[in-house]
Amino acid sequence: MSETTTSTIAEKSNLERKIIRRERLSLIAKDKTFIVGASILGFWLILAVFGSFIAPHGASDQDFEFVSVSPQWKFWFGTDANGQDVLSRVILGTRLIVVMAFSATALGTVLGTALGLATGYFKGKFDMIVMRLVEAISAIPVLIIALLAIAALEGRSPTLTVIVIGFVFTPNIGRTVRAAVLGESELEYVAAARLRTERTRHILFREILPNVLPPIIVEFTVRLGYAIFAIATLSFLGAGVEYGSPNWGSQIAENWGNIYSNIWWPTAFPALAIASLAVSVNLISDSLLEIFEL
Repeated sequence: MSETTTSTIAEKSNLERKIIRRERLSLIAKDKTFIVGASILGFWLILAVFGSFIAPHGASDQDFEFVSVSPQWKFWFGTDANGQDVLSRVILGTRLIVVMAFSATALGTVLGTALGLATGYFKGKFDMIVMRLVEAISAIPVLIIALLAIAALEGRSPTLTVIVIGFVFTPNIGRTVRAAVLGESELEYVAAARLRTERTRHILFREILPNVLPPIIVEFTVRLGYAIFAIATLSFLGAGVEYGSPNWGSQIAENWGNIYSNIWWPTAFPALAIASLAVSVNLISDSLLEIFEL
């Protein structure tokens, strides 16, 4: 097959893929599951950005005249045992968990994509050795690795938690990207790029990467849901953020014991916030999985 013929086939293939991508984007815009999930996520993103202007009180403000007050007109979500407004703390805790979850997932996605591109394209012994290491790491639960890493580093900060979770997500994302790259690397447009003597960097990032974006996007949304729960759980265990932070997991840890005294609101509302944020991300990922047919 001549270089001209190969290039023509590759151009037709790329054109077909662009048409498919446009069709999928139009389906996403009409999908009710995606719209519901995106609406809920959008609500929390707005609170994350403008929460400090919306919250009626500061995260550390205390009023000892109103301790453990049930939800009422003045305090819509009630107050906790420290006289702090639960609504304000939920609103102000949004930014921390959203920023941490997106940052950790973005870090894991970037590293995992680079790992998947390299192993899927170069193959051979390099692929075999890296994949054995990836499988070994993936066999250990995320929270156990995170707890061990945080304990070993003797630190407790949002930055450390983000880095640890990002690195823990890398192997699974890398395996997904590798599987997609293995299929793409054998297609005509890659062969055409090689015939044009394009550099490896060009083939990986200009030819293959755009065509494996759907599984990467889906993997990002799936891992984002895991990140939300992981951060909340670590915070609940006292390993994710500094003590006294308005993080939702920390709020639950500080107040869950009062449930037995029928003081449920300081625990219930942060828990509902975590659940709604995670559900919104899961709805988006389910919609993308169906549309991208993965």
